[in-house]
Amino acid sequence: MRRRYVRLALSALKWAVLLAIVGLPLIPIWSMVLWLLVQSFSEKVTSGLVPLGFTLRNWRFLWSPIKAGLKEYPNIWPVVMNTLYLALGTSALSVVISSLGGYALSRVEFRGRLQLMEFIIALHAFPAVILLIALFIILNRLGLYGKGFATLTGIILIKAGLEIPMSTWIIKGFFDSIPWDLEWAALVDGCTRLRTWRSVILPLVFPGISAVAIFTFLSGWSEFLLVFTYVTKEEFYTLPVLLYHMIGEFKFIDWGLLAALGFFYMIPTMVFFTVTQKALLRVYVGGVKG
Repeated sequence: MRRRYVRLALSALKWAVLLAIVGLPLIPIWSMVLWLLVQSFSEKVTSGLVPLGFTLRNWRFLWSPIKAGLKEYPNIWPVVMNTLYLALGTSALSVVISSLGGYALSRVEFRGRLQLMEFIIALHAFPAVILLIALFIILNRLGLYGKGFATLTGIILIKAGLEIPMSTWIIKGFFDSIPWDLEWAALVDGCTRLRTWRSVILPLVFPGISAVAIFTFLSGWSEFLLVFTYVTKEEFYTLPVLLYHMIGEFKFIDWGLLAALGFFYMIPTMVFFTVTQKALLRVYVGGVKG
């Protein structure tokens, strides 16, 4: 009996330590999310998380322009569409190019292949901030600087270019795990190389494509520096840039409005991550197999 109690105590201690290791790092994150949620629906908050009064006034940006001091910012929905356009454009371009590039690196033998893969990893080490001046000159020469929607399109090209190297490397690992026999069988049956890639191989690496789509979408959704640097017209702002201006443009910050806007900015990311959790779990399994 005593051994049983000792065994139960050790098991309980093990689970307590495990929960502490997993849960403690999440406390600051969930505290921030909870603060945003409480602040966005409260007239006033005391002691950090204690709400006083319920109000929807903080969410007025959903149906009216955002007024901050003497400044009036554009309606939130065009800003949301700009952010969505940037995120979806970055994701789509990255998926298409990295799928083709990953297949070529995995299946095609050519001179300099190993050096190219090493160069891809080296490219990912360079942060975008060191390229700002050079990219500004390129956008200006192409007539894409300060041109609103065209500038956003140029930023999509830049952002996709920064994401494609690592995305290509990730998808290459999934292509490597596909047996050659499947591809040879399709080629023997009369399929072209392109059709084999599209109809036979791509469905098998769908977890890797899902991972790249998820990560590049979230990267585009959260992009701040490129938009802040190159977009000059307020009607083409994205949500991160709008949040920045809401903090820095006036002296007395409306914390309720800012919290509601920040929580609104988080909602699509949380929904997107929740919906794609199964795909991410399949990515981890596929990565272990690879």
